Amino acid sequence: MGVCENYKVIEKKVEQACIRAGRKKEDVTLIAVSKTKPISMIQELLPLGVRDFGENKVQELTEKEELLPKDIRWHMIGHLQRNKVKYVVGKACMIHSVDSLRLAEEISKEALKKQISVPILVEVNVAGEESKFGVSVQEAPSLIEQICCLPGLQVKGLMTIAPYVEDPEENRIVFRNLRKLSVDIREKNFDNVTMDILSMGMTGDYEVAIEEGATHVRVGTGIFGERNYNI
Repeated sequence: MGVCENYKVIEKKVEQACIRAGRKKEDVTLIAVSKTKPISMIQELLPLGVRDFGENKVQELTEKEELLPKDIRWHMIGHLQRNKVKYVVGKACMIHSVDSLRLAEEISKEALKKQISVPILVEVNVAGEESKFGVSVQEAPSLIEQICCLPGLQVKGLMTIAPYVEDPEENRIVFRNLRKLSVDIREKNFDNVTMDILSMGMTGDYEVAIEEGATHVRVGTGIFGERNYNI
């Protein structure tokens, strides 16, 4: 199947997961993760009205942003180094992977320079995997309390990358815990913090994530096929 057919299959499954969870399809944004994939594949999806794309690397995001239509919403979903912040602020519609005060301060500095407001998510390592970035569930509220006052930032919610599992049901507890954390943080009524967004769920487990409250799912392989990292 081609990229468009794949996308339609995923879209249908998103819709079905929403029905099971008693949610509206419009409440879930399907982000097509186009990392390592050529511009031609992204262009195939544009006639379907697809405009949300996710990239892991700053260089790839900025190169594609330059060459593709300006109405595309680019989501920065990969680990972001502070020295790369200046390239992505103003080009990404949202940065999903803020995991430290120093990174947030850098984004704030760039936002002020460019006189814009940058929507961000705080990345939480819910499963406590050593190989993953993100703050712990315990540290997340205090980090958000520290960064919510920084000018030029809007803390919109939380993001997590769940473990790779054969059975997506195993990640249900991860997604449930992120949602619970977002509710706890919302109740603290921090200034400039909305907790409207839960970015969680990927190709293997996005349906379970939607059932547990995901507002943004990040699907790459399911849409674009396997990645070749050797190119």
